[in-house]
Amino acid sequence: MKIDMAIEKVRPHLTESRFQHSLRVAETAVKLAGLYNVSPAKAEIAAVFHDYAKYRPLEEMKHWIVKSTLPKDLLLYHHELWHGPVGALLIQAEHGIADREIQEAIQYHTTGRANMSMLDKIIYLSDYIEPGRNFPGVDEVREMAGKDLTKACWMASRNTIDHLMRKQGTIYPDSFYAYNDLTNKLNGGT
Repeated sequence: MKIDMAIEKVRPHLTESRFQHSLRVAETAVKLAGLYNVSPAKAEIAAVFHDYAKYRPLEEMKHWIVKSTLPKDLLLYHHELWHGPVGALLIQAEHGIADREIQEAIQYHTTGRANMSMLDKIIYLSDYIEPGRNFPGVDEVREMAGKDLTKACWMASRNTIDHLMRKQGTIYPDSFYAYNDLTNKLNGGT
């Protein structure tokens, strides 16, 4: 799918501010893809569609989770986590985007996961550091993103888990798996 068509398909499903966020995530993803030798076309499509399901009714997202092969434990966690996995299904069902790498980058853009692909890392990080984001620690992660993608993802993961713990929120297991995996990779593990 061409990027202009993707933008046209996404826009009606997002608020104007979320649509602008998605465009900034796409711009960031294309830059990171260029730095880390990843397909800029895949990065741009995944970034534009990353929040595609964000404003779908909760019952619709729940329906997709229940009827699919997605992990059912998603339903035990905050519904903010649902839009990535559901969006990965919807881009195929509604637009024929069957590229597994793009689907997985969308699916895990909020939580991360162990053994993230380069595209997973780029979308996860682009969503975190896009220029419209402004919160403690984001500038340090932005700076690291240009030097070491894995370390930048680790920093984003650590910051997110710290934030959720301070709020006494639940943390989806994939977020811990991502953090542990990134920590092991930074410490010389596999």
